[in-house]
Amino acid sequence: MEARERTLVVGLELTRRERSIAAQAGIESDSDESLEELATLAQSAGGQVIERLSQTRPARDAATLVGTGKVDEIKQRVDADDIDTVIFDHELTPTQLRNLERRLEVKVLDRTQLILDIFARRARTSEGQLQVELAQLNYLLPRLAGRGVEMSRLGGGIGTRGPGETQLETDRRRIGKRIAKLKTEIERVRATRGVQRSQRQAVPLSTVSLIGYTNAGKSTLFNRLTGADVLADAKMFATLDPTVRQVRLPSQRRVLVSDTVGFIRNLPTTLVNAFRATLEEVTAAALLLHVVDVSAKTAEHQTAQVLKVLREISVESTPQILVLNKIDQLNEGEKYHDLARLTHRMLGETARQNATRAALVSARNGDGIPYLLGLIDQQVLEDAVVRRRFRLPLGEGRALHLLHDRAAIISKRYEEEYCEVLADAPQSLVDRLSQFAVD
Repeated sequence: MEARERTLVVGLELTRRERSIAAQAGIESDSDESLEELATLAQSAGGQVIERLSQTRPARDAATLVGTGKVDEIKQRVDADDIDTVIFDHELTPTQLRNLERRLEVKVLDRTQLILDIFARRARTSEGQLQVELAQLNYLLPRLAGRGVEMSRLGGGIGTRGPGETQLETDRRRIGKRIAKLKTEIERVRATRGVQRSQRQAVPLSTVSLIGYTNAGKSTLFNRLTGADVLADAKMFATLDPTVRQVRLPSQRRVLVSDTVGFIRNLPTTLVNAFRATLEEVTAAALLLHVVDVSAKTAEHQTAQVLKVLREISVESTPQILVLNKIDQLNEGEKYHDLARLTHRMLGETARQNATRAALVSARNGDGIPYLLGLIDQQVLEDAVVRRRFRLPLGEGRALHLLHDRAAIISKRYEEEYCEVLADAPQSLVDRLSQFAVD
């Protein structure tokens, strides 16, 4: 069994003025919740979180982020607890990263690097691997500048550029070429996905996308709805590559349901940009199932973070159903009292973004799933269901099979040469069997 890295996570609490500035920039600054989430991320990456430390400062320290005194304290903990990796809950500049590694003498990561590492572990398809590599290189490129100091230089000033700077420029060119190639390959993937989407749209099936905070139970719900076997794990970002399956609704119509990557607070811009090909499944959806873990203490905040990402990818106007998952983990008081207030607040928050009704479900044991399917059926507007009577020759077994497969049979009566069927059928099926329809 592979030994888990002993990890120490470090957060930074800013003063009120700095928190206000961060909020205006769209950066989440609730240090306690963010640090706890960082610890969960570290565990998902295979680390063993030994300790959590936090620092309160009026501003970020330009050299070390947390200041010399706190770095000394971290160093003491590193030595005392035999720490392998220190992870900071803020993005580190090249200078800060270099200074911290020199002082702590262990591996130092920031939040973005940790998320990128998890994404690299989770990516299974070629598309996901391309996207992860692009995000990693976009993160690395601006951080090459500080490496020149560690390389051999002849001196400073004009005309004294040494071999270290030459190596730096070589690295930049190599990474730049690789980024350009990755973008070309991802565009090819996007084009292929577009063709596949066009082929799906040729058949009138609406697409429903599962969205939500990471670890909200989207993959478990996807498996429950579709009967698929997508990896459902308590680890964050367990699902990275999109998966699409068919689901039959109570009206016998079918829809395509896609499972996508989970969102998270302070999702790095490089990741949002790199994963636009994956998120296209969300942008093309006719309906969004916004999955929320109602057992989480920060459910409201997680909902707000998802809505923020939806605005960033310009799908805030797409109709939504708020799926309040994991009700099996609540006690009866929470289920019928606190949950009612929570639902009211979250629905109020999402009302401006065309949210529809809410469904209380347990993807694990199936509670509430029939009601959710009914809501989806009500919200899917394409390929409306109509009631029609069909008179099928007895030799038209294929047409009869289609009615049984894709329509709700109201009545069926056999005559000598015909089978007369009254059914609620999708308009596309009615059109297909129009030669057998009875006015």
